[in-house]
Amino acid sequence: MSSNGPYTLIQWGDDPLRHHYIDHEGRMAFTVKEVDRNPNILIRVARETAWSQHYPSVLGPDNAYLYLGPESTMGYVIYGNNPTNFPMHYFLRPGKQPQSTSRYFRCQNGKDYKWKVTTHRMECFDGRTSIAVWDVSHPSEEYFAKLVITQKGMGIVTEILTSLIVNRMCLALGW
Repeated sequence: MSSNGPYTLIQWGDDPLRHHYIDHEGRMAFTVKEVDRNPNILIRVARETAWSQHYPSVLGPDNAYLYLGPESTMGYVIYGNNPTNFPMHYFLRPGKQPQSTSRYFRCQNGKDYKWKVTTHRMECFDGRTSIAVWDVSHPSEEYFAKLVITQKGMGIVTEILTSLIVNRMCLALGW
């Protein structure tokens, strides 16, 4: 694998609230799991240190926390120990056209990125450049999906994963 990417993460598990990603060498890259349920569900998106140490371009927070509202409604997102929270309805904003399936999110660097969203494929853009593609696998594959991230996307990989997961939660929970 070239140090310039693209980088592939395999998603094991289809539950948007509980799954994990491994790299091409079998290293755990990210885990997504419920860490609390009292009073509401709290999901932790954890970037694994051993994985990120192999990729010097990985920057940003190690963790994101997704706090769901009552009865699994939209809550808010917090990165790491940052005291700032982002309401999910603002964290993922709808596209500009009435029928658009695009969703925009702002990274901590202040820049906006866009996901083109469908149930089986999502593509993340930095302007007009694709920086990540998530595809549900063919039924003959053992894993659920594959996420391919460009070198440019590795600097915000935790934010890409967090916004992907919130997109999947939106679809699964009907937000």
